Amino acid sequence: MSPTFRAFHVRNFRLYATGAIVSNVGTWMQRVAQDWLVLELTHSGTALGIVTGLQFAPALLLGPYAGLVADRFPKRKLLQITQVWMAIAALTLGTLTVTGLVEPWHVFVIAFLFGIGTAFDAPARQAFVVEMVGRDDLSNAVGLNSASFNAARLIGPGLAGLLIHWIGTGPVIIVNGLSYAAVILSLRLMRTSELHTPKVAARDKGMIRDGMRYLWRRPDLMMVLVTVAFAGMFGLNFQLTSALMAVEAFHKGAGEYGILGSVLAIGSLSGALLAARRVRIRARMVIGAAIAFGLLEVVSAVMPTYLTFALVLPLVGLASLTMLTTANATMQLSIEPTMRGRVMALYMTVLMGGTTIGSPLIGFVGQELGARYSLIVGGGLTALGAIGSVLYFSHRRGLSIRPRLLPRPRLEILPQSELLADKAVVDVPQAVGAKEPTSDPRVA
Repeated sequence: MSPTFRAFHVRNFRLYATGAIVSNVGTWMQRVAQDWLVLELTHSGTALGIVTGLQFAPALLLGPYAGLVADRFPKRKLLQITQVWMAIAALTLGTLTVTGLVEPWHVFVIAFLFGIGTAFDAPARQAFVVEMVGRDDLSNAVGLNSASFNAARLIGPGLAGLLIHWIGTGPVIIVNGLSYAAVILSLRLMRTSELHTPKVAARDKGMIRDGMRYLWRRPDLMMVLVTVAFAGMFGLNFQLTSALMAVEAFHKGAGEYGILGSVLAIGSLSGALLAARRVRIRARMVIGAAIAFGLLEVVSAVMPTYLTFALVLPLVGLASLTMLTTANATMQLSIEPTMRGRVMALYMTVLMGGTTIGSPLIGFVGQELGARYSLIVGGGLTALGAIGSVLYFSHRRGLSIRPRLLPRPRLEILPQSELLADKAVVDVPQAVGAKEPTSDPRVA
């Protein structure tokens, strides 16, 4: 089997991936349909940002508790419950839309309820991957999961745009509600005897605080977490920024908006497949990809036409998925199994919950200053956040870097004491992917 797809030799993962691709297509269809519904009802970029923020608010509010639940209960059963919850939310919104009863406040409330399901689903789903495939194939499985999600992005938005034009937004949302049945079926068909299920964490006081303290004592992981937080808050607002660019900057319709999502997914899928082939995971790649992602968003903002904007989007998608898949694998491979649910919940909290803060802000910027500024501000803050994270947490780890151009461009990472001894070297603080100056075996 090709190294790109080596995790597929695990039967349980094959089942999961099959159900996930069906559900992911439905998810992307609903994202486009929901955004288009909000624009039809309100004609407001701020309202669109509020809906996006409400959908991710539960991840910010409930994330740590959801991680505790993931550590305390069997993840396979928990995932079945979350799929049913999200299916009910989608079917309710679709029915209201089809019957013509939908109002903006309906969309706001259901987006929040949908987000509750997502908040509990995300940490359980992230931690369940290693239970299906084990540690050896984890990085490959994370990449393949991202590839599945982005292959669905290639299909879902374009298909949604066409279906919205032909039959309306309501039926598209209902299709997503039905698609969750595929995931539920795949989970029920798994062989539990083949799962690498760790012993659930014993109930104890202060378990959430323990997870936070564990993470704070790991500056290598905090550097990744803060970088992802800035990207999630300001940069990863594609459904908002693409809608604003399509409608306001280029005066296009639902079909062209859907196509932008599919074009973006070309680069995202490429990034996910490249990540699946990668055997060695380096934290420095998270930082480099985050900076590149932010700068490419700024470049996309100044593209003069719909075509040139669409041509830049695959590069944006490639950088964003390289950052996310590397960050995910770095976090999961570096934490203790009994902490995995809580730490991954905190990771998903800053990634998804940060959108609650950033999305309305970016929507407001787009409405007041223009669609292009939503990308300029979002991309610029993402790049600056990654740089600031490196500077602060490298100082905490006592490491510095020096750039080398020959024989190939690279960064040499050394303890600051060694650099102080080298008078010819100018210190540049950073600690991307380096080992601690101690012998802590947890640090990759």
